[in-house]
Amino acid sequence: MKKNVRECVTYIRSITDFVPKAALVLGSGLGGFTEKLDSIVCEIPYSDIPGFPVSTVSGHAGKFIMGYVEGVPLICMSGRVHYYEGYAPEDVVLPLRVMHALGAEFLFLTNAAGGISSDLKPGSLVLLRDHISLFIPNPLIGENDPDEGERFPDMSEVYDPKLRELVVKAASEADVRLESGVYCQLSGPSYETPAEIRLLQRLGADVVGMSTVMEAITAHHAGMKVCAISFVSNMAAGINTHALSHEEVKEAGIQAAPRFTRLVKAAIGTVKSYEAE
Repeated sequence: MKKNVRECVTYIRSITDFVPKAALVLGSGLGGFTEKLDSIVCEIPYSDIPGFPVSTVSGHAGKFIMGYVEGVPLICMSGRVHYYEGYAPEDVVLPLRVMHALGAEFLFLTNAAGGISSDLKPGSLVLLRDHISLFIPNPLIGENDPDEGERFPDMSEVYDPKLRELVVKAASEADVRLESGVYCQLSGPSYETPAEIRLLQRLGADVVGMSTVMEAITAHHAGMKVCAISFVSNMAAGINTHALSHEEVKEAGIQAAPRFTRLVKAAIGTVKSYEAE
């Protein structure tokens, strides 16, 4: 375990001995999910953890919340950190390594994204089956810690097929429509140009955003079972004519909160089914 991860874990363990089975990262405008936890064990602001990156984006609370959802012990990141905030890739993914070191074996990632595919519309929920990482630094660049994962990890199935199958079934039972798609992470913080969106269409991207892929690569490298869900907060540049804004993203997240909450709670509940099979 790297020194910075070890120091973060030591501090958290001085506060709680809670061992999560699953981890959840909440995207822009989706922080209200934490109010729906069945029970909360503790909350730890990122700013209290030595050497831990702090979220600077509006709509990201910036704290760990630990508790239970559907009987599953869960550590939740209410607010993530982004590459565009000026953090190095290893700092962006530090929270993932910390959650894994605390015991989390499953990772559920969420994000607000721009819709590219004509099959999507604002409000769509998209279960990721793959991603495009060509336009951002790989978070695994640098010295590899064999305790965290192998030097050259396979990325054929970053998003666990069995977990995706269970989540699709859970979404149907929760009466939530769930699409399937490919996500592309760009660096941000500027939104994409129409020409860039046309390029991403040709590359096969269905949704685009400024997070998630670095985290997914890191978690998969560490051996976690990864699931990711995008909430389409707006159609991407050039598809609609109006200007894009972060306020629109947050407001769309608020409007989608009831469906999103049902879906995420159902998705986390699949951990029990996964382990039972």
